[in-house]
Amino acid sequence: MGLFDGALGGLVSSMLGGAVGDSPFTGVALQLIQQQGGLPGLLQKLQQAGLGAHVASWVGTGPNMTTTGAQLAQALGPQAIAQIATQLGIPHAQASDGLAALLPQLVNQMTPAGAVPDNHADLLTQALGALTR
Repeated sequence: MGLFDGALGGLVSSMLGGAVGDSPFTGVALQLIQQQGGLPGLLQKLQQAGLGAHVASWVGTGPNMTTTGAQLAQALGPQAIAQIATQLGIPHAQASDGLAALLPQLVNQMTPAGAVPDNHADLLTQALGALTR
């Protein structure tokens, strides 16, 4: 089992169990990552929106900086947040706040070595597939 196979196992295990796995945001957050061009696309969008230090902390091996729902809503745009809110049947503010709580953990789990892995698209596809089983 390779390093990234282990990371995928940890990611899916984390998503399917415990606080992250119990979150209704897990599946929609993974879909959001996929819709933004995968992990590199999402991270680039967040960096361009002024969240570069946040992104660096999520990818890095140290503690994760927190972000607010308002920061993510501004960075991702109202359409992305509206889609999540509609999909989950919750208010927009709750959607952006839930995503703000979960996204740093997901990015951290998907970058265990402190960098975006070369097979990030495969990891995302496999994690999404595991959630639908």
